[in-house]
Amino acid sequence: MSKYRIGLFGFGCVGQGLYETLQRNNQIDAEVVKICVKDSTKKRPIADDIFVYSADQILEDDTINLVVELIDDPATAFTIVSESLSKRKRVVSANKKMVAEKLGELIQLQKEHNTPLLYEGAVCGSIPIIKTLDEYYSLEKVNEIKGIFNGSTNYILTKVIEESKSYQDALKAAQDNGFAETDPVLDVEGYDPKYKLAIVLQHTFGLQVHPDDIFNQGIQSITQADIQFAAERDLKIKLLSRASRYGDKVTGFVAPHFVSKESPLFHVENEYNAALIEGEFADEQVLIGKGAGKLPTGLAVLSDVAAITRGYHYDYPNKSDKSTFITSEEEVYVSFENGEVIDFGLFNTISEKYIGLKSGYVIGEIKLDKLKRLIKEKNVNAIFTSGAEEEIEVHRLSYSYA
Repeated sequence: MSKYRIGLFGFGCVGQGLYETLQRNNQIDAEVVKICVKDSTKKRPIADDIFVYSADQILEDDTINLVVELIDDPATAFTIVSESLSKRKRVVSANKKMVAEKLGELIQLQKEHNTPLLYEGAVCGSIPIIKTLDEYYSLEKVNEIKGIFNGSTNYILTKVIEESKSYQDALKAAQDNGFAETDPVLDVEGYDPKYKLAIVLQHTFGLQVHPDDIFNQGIQSITQADIQFAAERDLKIKLLSRASRYGDKVTGFVAPHFVSKESPLFHVENEYNAALIEGEFADEQVLIGKGAGKLPTGLAVLSDVAAITRGYHYDYPNKSDKSTFITSEEEVYVSFENGEVIDFGLFNTISEKYIGLKSGYVIGEIKLDKLKRLIKEKNVNAIFTSGAEEEIEVHRLSYSYA
């Protein structure tokens, strides 16, 4: 009998990925002994005798000492995780919304019961970003972390920009390949990477920031005119999560960005994720790996299972140095259809403005709370410029789409 007996909640894409990778691996002293699912009539690819249909069949089983939670519902996930920790069952989770929204309570539960919770699979698929931040950067101050934290949207943007597919066809392909959910709102509107960024803020800067306090803009409003604007300047559009330190202030947001060829993120395509970390001593380092799909995320969960068996836990060191999270002012390209009345007074500065026969745009610096209001009230799209002036050169403009 294995030392670690796993009770698994959920047997969808990630659950099956974990089960498959664990079956192939003989180096981890752990085995799945029960899998809790809701539908007893559904056909599944493994024998039925391992499945149970009540959470208590795992939670009340004293022989199970490791719980792996891989369900969609964040409220139920929190109940499972909190009860498991209170019973001193070690826990692995990949539910980024639950972890992001309940992180403060989860940290307290771990300390109170001296029982670890790991959630590497909740953030960047196969990239070990949490362990990297906790271990490699434990003694180094990080100035900025940014990257592609959602494989589904990166896959969609690759198909739209590189292969000239329609947005709907690219979305369907992402769903058919298991990269995007049937309801893709969490991915395409930037909520999924926002939850991930909230978790990263804790492990990078020691800040607990509720996801509701983080600005997010997705890819759903990107137009062909926006894509052409980028192409004419040798730029690509990438949905980036970004957090930066300025003295004792920290900012963070999720939004489409114009990315130049000089950036490593320019070359990250399809379902791949990437994290670019700028440290005080090590300068820039890049981590790249698959961020969507059954096996890459299953591997991340398996890695946490292996870490649990070695006694690993998060230390949650105080990295904040009394830092505070603020709403920043950023340089943004805002595009709009002709006839849309834009209050240009919302911008603190405007470096460029164009109004054509069919569409227009403005580039300028604006506070994110004002930008959020503008997006909500008007039919506009926003793409962040990354603050690099060379990325937006007036003399290279073409108005063929206007």
